[in-house]
Amino acid sequence: MTSVAKTVLLCLALVAVVLGMFVYSVTRPALLSAAELRDRGVIILPRPREIAGFKLADTRDGAFTVEDLRGAWTFVFFGFTNCPDICPTSMSVLAQAERQLQGSDPEGAEDFHGVLVTVDPERDDLETLGDYVEVFSPRFVGVAGALDETAGFARQLNVGFGKVPSESGEPGDYGVDHGAQIVIVNPSGHYHGFIKMPHRADTVAQAYKSLRANF
Repeated sequence: MTSVAKTVLLCLALVAVVLGMFVYSVTRPALLSAAELRDRGVIILPRPREIAGFKLADTRDGAFTVEDLRGAWTFVFFGFTNCPDICPTSMSVLAQAERQLQGSDPEGAEDFHGVLVTVDPERDDLETLGDYVEVFSPRFVGVAGALDETAGFARQLNVGFGKVPSESGEPGDYGVDHGAQIVIVNPSGHYHGFIKMPHRADTVAQAYKSLRANF
């Protein structure tokens, strides 16, 4: 091979490297700092908090404990199936975020888990809850349990809720006021942060990518 041919090949190789670096810089997911996440309504705790043991049940016919929060990034929303607006909207946002992640990084999306914990166990049995969450994603899990156990779990994640009587006064006709934040639990099973309203799918997806990359 002549020296000219070697030079040409070397130049082509350098061009390929530079082009590859440019493409990577353009297409790689944008990773956000804690401050940038905060500007988007994602609050990261200075020190993640350990979650004490609890025992609920999930829509996969099994017990739901703190062990089920380990090994993946879990995005938890406390709501109920009769909720008229906030709950379906927030669950839709989680489902949209999951689809975005599956489209850009199917393998990485496996660590994104969506969970709905009902704050209305009186009306939300596991069958009802399971049918509800599957509307949003077949991978999402519904969780229910005794009211005191649910309340104890919610308090650890700074989520409050309470029954609100309706104007009709009928015993079975009521609403439930509840915190609307999406709670983030890290793969160690620790309370890592939360996402404030209003929720956006791209914010959830960016938060997941950024947290996962830096954990």
